[in-house]
Amino acid sequence: MKLFKKTYWLITPFLIVVFMLLLDKVFNVKEIVINTTIAVSLAYILSPKVKIVEKQNGEEEQIKWLFFKKVINKEL
Repeated sequence: MKLFKKTYWLITPFLIVVFMLLLDKVFNVKEIVINTTIAVSLAYILSPKVKIVEKQNGEEEQIKWLFFKKVINKEL
């Protein structure tokens, strides 16, 4: 979980690259605009969402992901 707290921002670009390769090689989508639009949309939906919340002991980042049931807290 500590690694995820440090590198959650790398998931979105990684997902974009994976979806672009998948659309290009598997589904043979050759139009770059359509390929990029679909890949970025899917990556945005599946990437973790970050919200800054003010608590009594200071600000915290809350990281919520589609596949995790818990919210991950990271102190700023």
